[in-house]
Amino acid sequence: MRIVIMGAGISGHTAATLLKKYLGKKHEVVVISPNANWNWIPSNIWLGVGAMEPKEVTFALKPIYDKTKIQFIQAKVTHLYPEGDKTSEQAFVEYESTAPETKGQINRISYDYCINATGPKLNFSATPGLGPEEGNTVSVCTYLHAEEANEKLQIHIQRMKNGESLNFVFGTGHGMCTCQGAAFEYLFNVDHELRKAGVREKAKILWISNEYELGDFGMGGMHLEQGGYITSNKIFAESLFVERGIQWKTRAHVTKIEKDKIFYTTLEGENGFVRYDFSMLIPPFSGVGLKAIGKNGEDITSTLFAANGMMKVDANYESKPYEHWDSKDWPSTYQSPFYANLFGIGIAFAPPHPISKVMKNSDGIQISPTPPRTGMPSAIMGKVVAQNISHQIKSKTKELKHKASMAEMGAACIASAGNGIFSGTAVSMTVYPIVPDFKKYPKWGRSLTYTTGEIGLAGHWIKMVLHYMFMYKAKCKPGWWLIPE
Repeated sequence: MRIVIMGAGISGHTAATLLKKYLGKKHEVVVISPNANWNWIPSNIWLGVGAMEPKEVTFALKPIYDKTKIQFIQAKVTHLYPEGDKTSEQAFVEYESTAPETKGQINRISYDYCINATGPKLNFSATPGLGPEEGNTVSVCTYLHAEEANEKLQIHIQRMKNGESLNFVFGTGHGMCTCQGAAFEYLFNVDHELRKAGVREKAKILWISNEYELGDFGMGGMHLEQGGYITSNKIFAESLFVERGIQWKTRAHVTKIEKDKIFYTTLEGENGFVRYDFSMLIPPFSGVGLKAIGKNGEDITSTLFAANGMMKVDANYESKPYEHWDSKDWPSTYQSPFYANLFGIGIAFAPPHPISKVMKNSDGIQISPTPPRTGMPSAIMGKVVAQNISHQIKSKTKELKHKASMAEMGAACIASAGNGIFSGTAVSMTVYPIVPDFKKYPKWGRSLTYTTGEIGLAGHWIKMVLHYMFMYKAKCKPGWWLIPE
């Protein structure tokens, strides 16, 4: 059997390494990724402020895959043929090489199973002027972006040391962005670095976001039980922003970005702009642009994929109002409803609907977050799909024994608020379940026992330990499989 994994991010790398461990030498595991290096993306925020170097958050994939007997192809998959074509009865993918020595060459490889773990396209072009390549803002979405962000940050810190007062803006660059947590972390790490540099009083910092309230993070907010009282994430987040002297504007959709101005519109219909000298705004995500082709050459992309380019899996994609959303709408096996040997995991799968309520302004512009699916949930999806494929191959059945619905899954998140062995802080959060279940938990949608939040130095130490632990795991060092996802 040959299993082809498209993508080598957190979900794809997890699936590939576990499949090889489960299946051994008898079966082929092939990873196709356009990137030669693996990147532990959660630590890019430290790279973006100069607290880490690129070599601390990346490593070359090929030596790891050579060691574990996984075939690695550095290429971008362009077409998916789930039924084969007129010349082949077997399913295959077509890819374009991105390796320096064979760049641009087109090839194909057949598969018995295929996992779509391509991750997202960073859709900077959705907002004019957004992004580091053709726009006016920096990014921490890749390690190269984060390295450039730090270079520019240091220039601005020097300007403040020379007496200038500057404006900093962080948040989301579009009304339908996800990953507010990454922008949150970068904001507070920059704030921390400005304080260390003795220039914080020279900086005005603004958070601009598509969240309805602070601390929504695309999860519809959450509630915590502390000292016998129920506290909303809104109060928790606002207290932190006030404590650090940071202003905020929520319910905002950034419409365009010029060299010194960020223009926005809000749910309430306000149109305006803010001036900035340095800005990091998260882009919206979309599918990477995979095309699906049927047996006779017909384009079946719109059948297999949602309008945003993400792949449809075992979810309920029926369009219905917020009041009718159900936790059972969410997928649990990530198997394609059209092809039993095709799976979609991580950001590559299409959610059935957002977690936060969809909100639109009078012009019909959606200003509410897309569901987060990164980090721990992505790794768990990768593991469950690897377990199911391995079980099917070994048992010679079609049973999907393992499940991982985000509506039945808990998650832990450590959000850095500043790096430093004695001065660092981080927000430590657990949430259960990720997708609220108002049938099981009628009042809050989640268990107050397993949904928690604290901030302090201990959280920073935990995040630092997790960084080294997951880098160790990803490099497949001795006993790596014992480290949980």
